Amino acid sequence: MFLQAAIWGILFPVGMVLGMTRSRWHVPLQSAGFALTLGGYILGHAHKGRQFKASAHGTFADIIFIPIVLQIVLGIYLKLHIHERTLRPYAVRAHGIVGKAYPVIGWVQMLFGAIAFRGYCRGDHLGQCLAHYIMGGGFIAYGIIMAILLLVGEMWIRRSGRSPEWWDSWIILLWGIVNTFTEHRGMVWSVKDMQHTILGILWWCGGILGVYLARNNQRTVVPAVIIILTGYAMSDHAQQLMISTKVHSVFGYTLMLAGLARIIEVCFVVPSFAPVGITEGVEDDRSDHTLADGGHEAAPKGKAFRHLTPFLLVSAGLLFMSGTDEELEFVHENGMDHVTYLLIMFSIAFLLYTHILFLINLYATSGRNAPDADPHIKDASGAIELATPTTGRWTGYAPVRNEPVAHVIGDDEED
Repeated sequence: MFLQAAIWGILFPVGMVLGMTRSRWHVPLQSAGFALTLGGYILGHAHKGRQFKASAHGTFADIIFIPIVLQIVLGIYLKLHIHERTLRPYAVRAHGIVGKAYPVIGWVQMLFGAIAFRGYCRGDHLGQCLAHYIMGGGFIAYGIIMAILLLVGEMWIRRSGRSPEWWDSWIILLWGIVNTFTEHRGMVWSVKDMQHTILGILWWCGGILGVYLARNNQRTVVPAVIIILTGYAMSDHAQQLMISTKVHSVFGYTLMLAGLARIIEVCFVVPSFAPVGITEGVEDDRSDHTLADGGHEAAPKGKAFRHLTPFLLVSAGLLFMSGTDEELEFVHENGMDHVTYLLIMFSIAFLLYTHILFLINLYATSGRNAPDADPHIKDASGAIELATPTTGRWTGYAPVRNEPVAHVIGDDEED
């Protein structure tokens, strides 16, 4: 168990990042991961120790050998350097897609493993498990994407021509539509059914407004307001056990704090950046309300504050995933109070967010993105470019200039 968790949780994600930056350590690291995965699979079936019931974890363990074999075959093919102008470009793209799916595959399998270990999510508990794990995982993914955009996503934001809230609003809108029609079954409406369904309606209604307000690359606080309202609903979401009510309350407060931090960032932190290249005394006619309005440099305190929202989203996701009835019944039966349990979850959140930032930093400083690498070498992998590829500095995304990219890179360079 520990071996497979280390491979899929640490080794493969690190190898994936090194592959995105074309590091020479990518192949050795992934090859070691494949060998250890096979060894762990054999140990898992040959130890003759504790036996578990048939589960999604066991079924998925067989399924994930498909992407493993596919990745090995594609990797060997690419090493042969044949069919350079015909098949190879498609193989490169396929290799990248499969490789980037590894962290998601590993995360899902580790969740299945934790569920199988305790025998959770069977019978009538399946629906609640799906709701908690899918939505909790969604908040964690939201926090990860926000951290990526914050630290290395400026160039992607520039190319998209859309503010981050435009993308947020679309995801919230679509997620709300799905939740509106999946949170209630049968003819009887419970209080929880009504709350879950109206949250779905809240998301797609608010998502429509967010998309409209962000349509011209405008910043908007609508996604943050939706997060706050969702947190409010969860903070007063009655449960059977007192410990469950407390955990849901803290989950709601954490979401509300994440939404508040996002509002402060959008309204005050980003617009407070000093425009680069504006001479003192010369009037700047650029607005502070769009991402296309001016290559600003964030103050260190501003950058530090902007970590608060993604960290709180990751924390909230973990709290929600750990708030199922079966998990909290187990905690209650073992005499643990909600304070201890919540602090354990926040401790895990600190470690998880550290791992996320380590991978992002590794991407920013390894392979072709290393400070001493040639900045003119183009990355054909489709990876997100660094915010400042010519300097090797890690500035995070800020409001964007209106000048062409060639001007940002340097007056003597042509795009």
